[in-house]
Amino acid sequence: MKLKKRILVTVLGCAVVMCAFLGIERIRTAVSELPGHEPLVLETVNDSPDEDQQKASFTVAAKGAVLIDADSGAVLFQQDAHKELPLASVTKIMTMLLVMEAVDDGKITLEDEVTISQHAASMGGSQMYMEAGETHTVEELMRGVAMASANDGCVALAEYVAGSEEIFVERMNERAAELGMRDSHFVNTNGLPVADHYSSAYDIALMSKELYRHEETHEWFTTWQSSITVGLPGKETEFGLTNTNKLIKQYQGCNGIKTGYTADAGYCLSASATREDTHLIAVALGCESSDIRNQEVSKLLDYGFANYETSILAEQGQVMAAIEIDNGQPQELDVLTKERVSVLTEKGAADEITSKVNIDEKVPLPLKKGQQVGTLDIYQGEEKIASWPLVAERAVDKASFFELVKRFFGRLF
Repeated sequence: MKLKKRILVTVLGCAVVMCAFLGIERIRTAVSELPGHEPLVLETVNDSPDEDQQKASFTVAAKGAVLIDADSGAVLFQQDAHKELPLASVTKIMTMLLVMEAVDDGKITLEDEVTISQHAASMGGSQMYMEAGETHTVEELMRGVAMASANDGCVALAEYVAGSEEIFVERMNERAAELGMRDSHFVNTNGLPVADHYSSAYDIALMSKELYRHEETHEWFTTWQSSITVGLPGKETEFGLTNTNKLIKQYQGCNGIKTGYTADAGYCLSASATREDTHLIAVALGCESSDIRNQEVSKLLDYGFANYETSILAEQGQVMAAIEIDNGQPQELDVLTKERVSVLTEKGAADEITSKVNIDEKVPLPLKKGQQVGTLDIYQGEEKIASWPLVAERAVDKASFFELVKRFFGRLF
């Protein structure tokens, strides 16, 4: 009788193991209440702000303007933020973004040598006055674009990344759609006047937020003066680069991003500024002069810093939970924040924010490192206002059949 019971237990155990091996998975959420861990906070991302929900009582002397939190994308002020307008050289934010994403993807490096084409060298307006046939690194060209708004540098980079400026422009529009930029259409890489080339203050804030994630750009945005050697061999000359964004010298905490001007676009600016833990992006389009542009953007930033504050609640890669995957190998897994977790609130309102770690009920195996396995849900009072992704600290494979049998009998005995 005892032998029959032992055989029955063994058969049932093998059946359980086989079910797990075939993908019927169970996850045990172990510890996530870390000692001394306070609730996390995140301001909600507003990807289509309501023009009627204006938080500020002042107006801006611009055809379109917006102020956002650079971490979450939350809109703090808007005025005709979705109006389609010419954007001049602010276009170059999208050009630089695609180049930096090509670097991240391993398609190019900042040290790659780029040969300047006749088409690139023929660009007018602001430029580095490069000649066809000379070569420069991707980093040199990006520095020229970021600081001196080099039209020739934009075209050279586009041709190097995509093979032609036309294909690159197609990718600009595709990327804009991915970012939720609903009011934009690009026709060139540099913003020189052309029909059907437009964007909005809100869309520009979105692509500025995305570009600023690339830390390599920060030095270019904040360098006031530099130089580059241009010209064919034997005809080289030093060309001075002076940053077109005067606010990096005039406004406390300003650290980017891009100016623009044409007769039809007026004076435009997407500006980034950081004070303590608060990082804001302000955009103004269609101003009547560069002084008005800088004044109005400064006013937007002043409003943001006076009324809002940011708390950093978790750094990128911080462990937020530990889970156990019954048929995983390894069986235990730490769950991390994908990026830095911060919250921007009106001053004095941070105590209203709480958070909850939410692990997916089922995790597909094999699991890749960095794959999302849950969320950090953020609440203001009883209302859920946002979620941050939580990701796997390492890869997890399916445990072998014999490993599952071993675990089963290990729990029995």
